[in-house]
Amino acid sequence: MSNNLHQAGTKFLRLLARHGDAIMDAYISGSIGDHQVEAKVQDKLVKAGVLYRPEPGADLHLRHAVRSLLEEALKDERNRQIDANAGSAIAAFKTLAQHYTEARHQGDIAAADAHYRDLSEHVYAFSEGLQHSIRVMWSRINNEFGYVSSINAKIRENELAQSQVSELLAGLEMISFEELADIAGDIRELRRLLVANLQQNISQCIQELSVVQGRLLQLLGRFRQIHGRAKLLKGWLLYTEQHPDYEVGNHVSHKQIPALFNQADAAIAAASVDIHNSAHESTLVELVAHIKANRLARFTQAAPQHSDSVILQDNPDYELDEHPIKAAVSEYFVHVIDNFEPGAASLSALDYLQQQQLEYDAESWLYQVIGGYEGLPQEQKAYFELDPETETRAPFANVVIRDVSVGLR
Repeated sequence: MSNNLHQAGTKFLRLLARHGDAIMDAYISGSIGDHQVEAKVQDKLVKAGVLYRPEPGADLHLRHAVRSLLEEALKDERNRQIDANAGSAIAAFKTLAQHYTEARHQGDIAAADAHYRDLSEHVYAFSEGLQHSIRVMWSRINNEFGYVSSINAKIRENELAQSQVSELLAGLEMISFEELADIAGDIRELRRLLVANLQQNISQCIQELSVVQGRLLQLLGRFRQIHGRAKLLKGWLLYTEQHPDYEVGNHVSHKQIPALFNQADAAIAAASVDIHNSAHESTLVELVAHIKANRLARFTQAAPQHSDSVILQDNPDYELDEHPIKAAVSEYFVHVIDNFEPGAASLSALDYLQQQQLEYDAESWLYQVIGGYEGLPQEQKAYFELDPETETRAPFANVVIRDVSVGLR
């Protein structure tokens, strides 16, 4: 029996190696047409269970078992197949354990060894399948579901992975080790296989699945945050397209700055006294009392101990001398009035400065002329007209006043 299985397995593996190109073409493209593979090769691969035709006239596809084998061997990111059916595996464990116990009680050593080998293979395959599922989950998490491009697709893949993890945890919680211990009885081999080893492996898998579930939730939250910001940005772009004349306001001048423009923490936290809070009444009264006491103490210290008699008398009259540049501006205005001729060009401030040979800075003189004009009373200001000579400078379009001319209206 074992020789026949060995020969059949070797023949199957040689068949896979001989037609590896056709198998990989079917794996990568999803299917292969009849024109890509010879008819004899098609018959061999179909009879061996490597390829199958879903319906008459359709292309050839890979069997699920062969595709899963290639996905696991190639560490393919598209591998999303996870076996979450733990109930059927536990039922198989119980059945094989009962077969082994019955054969042992009957003294059939060969049958007992065969059942024990089958049971060991099922237990190891079940543990390896759980570890494979966890490796698949970690691969998808570390790659951030890179086999899909859009954020919506990543969110859907994340939700699928969460449902698979939940099904795995729910299936593992159904395992009753007390029932397995009763089935194993006092047989040491069964207790070591079904209770000790299996319970240790399942406990480790449950702990790692809990970590996987937490990482999936964290990754899902980040995906949804990115999705929300992308929707906000798309909405903003759509709004600007519909309102091309929109201009952003000066948010710095507002008392309440939007959080989007206020990312830095305040240097000093805003604070104010709540005079309507009765709990702070005693503290506020104490602070006011200290303020009054400090002011009274400073007044007492500043007062002289012995004051001489004070004689009240009339203060002498005095006058403040007018600044020379201000007097020169006044003389400039008088000169404009005295030399006014209808239709004649008015004398500019800088020309007057050079004509009178005044020793003032040109910029200070222009400031003083403009200030003198603005400081005139309204009834006098109505008779004059200030005409500036300006120049616009790039790149900020700054306007520079070169000279001013004062004339009569």
